[in-house]
Amino acid sequence: MTAHDQSGLSPFHLAFPVHDLTAARAFYGELLGCPEGRSSDRWIDYDFFGHQVVAHMVDESPPPDAGESNAVDGHDVPVPHFGVVLPWDDWHALADRLRAADVEFVIEPYVRFKGEPGEQATMFLLDPSGNALEFKAFQDMAQLFAT
Repeated sequence: MTAHDQSGLSPFHLAFPVHDLTAARAFYGELLGCPEGRSSDRWIDYDFFGHQVVAHMVDESPPPDAGESNAVDGHDVPVPHFGVVLPWDDWHALADRLRAADVEFVIEPYVRFKGEPGEQATMFLLDPSGNALEFKAFQDMAQLFAT
């Protein structure tokens, strides 16, 4: 998927802190399969499913507050978090790859809001620096902003 394919959406840019660039490369590059772009000894650009995310090395920043969450559909959703909405089959393939790699999920892959507007597949996990990520998918993308 490229940045301006059929959807016409503009890619977003997100910079976030990491404590270990080697671990970030293993997580974002190898596990998630995100192509690496430019880099230095302090940051790495990734093509995050058509969007630009940048892992910035920080030395003494406190880790994200993993204790903050909101209750959604019986689960504690970590706040803050970021992620991407994938096509349904791509989401399932990623969930299978993460399970095969024995990834520890914050919220295991499942379908929420079943039978309601906005029914979606979702999963949450942490990167090696404690940043929370959500991957979701809709069988019907028209439901993305359904109320």
